Amino acid sequence: MLELTMATVSSAESGATAGMLMAEAPTEPGAVLRVGRDRSVCRLSTPDDWLFVSRVHLEFQCAQDGIWYLSWLRGSLPEPSSEVRLTLGDQVHPVAYGGSVALPRGGNGEVVILDRSAPRSVNVGFYHEV
Repeated sequence: MLELTMATVSSAESGATAGMLMAEAPTEPGAVLRVGRDRSVCRLSTPDDWLFVSRVHLEFQCAQDGIWYLSWLRGSLPEPSSEVRLTLGDQVHPVAYGGSVALPRGGNGEVVILDRSAPRSVNVGFYHEV
């Protein structure tokens, strides 16, 4: 099972966790969890006016071998208006626009979408229960 917890944070709410959302999916090949502004396809949705987040920004997908992959999906713009960072333990790894990375089996961490033009972020914690 992959469990996600999402909080949206702006400079006015620094440190606040109000409005936290949660989603989970079984570790089965083809299982998918999405994060973005489009509530019709994303289990975790950001505010509609947070345009630094694409309609479907992040996708967590379980592969045939039971490994979960995080993908930063390319949006309609050639250059993104955000950055995506993956934190595992004390190490922070940038995620490439349009790229994918494997999440540690049985691990946990955080994915942060940072607005390049304002002090706002979307923080998505993950926990992979084996």
